[in-house]
Amino acid sequence: MRIAVLSRNKNLYSTRRIIEAGEKRGHQMLVLDHMKCVLVIEQGRPHIYFNGREVRDIDAVIPRIGASATFYGSAVVRQFEMMKIFTAVESQALVRSRDKLRSLQILARAGLGIPKTAFASSPKDKDIDSVISSIGGAPCVVKLLEGTQGIGVILAENQKAAKSVVEAFLKLEANMLVQEFIQEAGGADLRVFVVDGQIVGAMKRQAKEGEFRSNLHRGGTASVIHLSADERATAIKAAKKLGLAIAGVDLLQSSRGPLVMEVNSSPGLEGIEGATGIDIAGKIIEYVERNEFTKPGE
Repeated sequence: MRIAVLSRNKNLYSTRRIIEAGEKRGHQMLVLDHMKCVLVIEQGRPHIYFNGREVRDIDAVIPRIGASATFYGSAVVRQFEMMKIFTAVESQALVRSRDKLRSLQILARAGLGIPKTAFASSPKDKDIDSVISSIGGAPCVVKLLEGTQGIGVILAENQKAAKSVVEAFLKLEANMLVQEFIQEAGGADLRVFVVDGQIVGAMKRQAKEGEFRSNLHRGGTASVIHLSADERATAIKAAKKLGLAIAGVDLLQSSRGPLVMEVNSSPGLEGIEGATGIDIAGKIIEYVERNEFTKPGE
């Protein structure tokens, strides 16, 4: 097969690993920077140009679209779908997962546990207290809707601090969520990697001392975790409800069971492969191989 990885940097760990895994299994692998693709929308013949040449003879695409490139990246994925080329992550699922508010609404409607969350459009000063109270009060977590890798996520330890953070974000005209703080999680979360409806790896991420965000990019540590049946079922259902065949599902362990914090459509491979020793990139290639003849609808 000739498989294209949509990535802005061929030297990123995840991109390199997918390329290595594909070549190891005998496939011809190439990297296309989705931001340098030109989409030509023509009746009966949608096509794509990259570096001035028409992209031809692609059997499958593996999107690795960063959050900042969601709009254009999803358009490129959609164009490949229109060209009847299999994409490991569908364009609508990509867009759905990147909208934090919408994804939480979908997960809650599906009956999955999530941290209690409030969203308001420019609440007045007197309403801020009620927004914070609606999720159980402080301590609470304030998140920018556009934040990634722990950036734009702030723990407000008391009501006064929470109100100050919300007011500051409002002055910046930033969209935000206010969420309950799950104290019993102890600064840890679970990253569950799902491929084609199956869990292929899981790790526990622990925040460094003095930090509540467990992201590895922020100094968190990772270790292998054996999931409970409830945690496994929650992760698989969360990926399915968002339409993601490849997903990194982030769970919090709470007194009321697993809570879905976020579902990532381009989860990194370095941390989970390092913690588990599992060839996650190979699992992704196997999934693409199983779907070689799948033809997405227009």
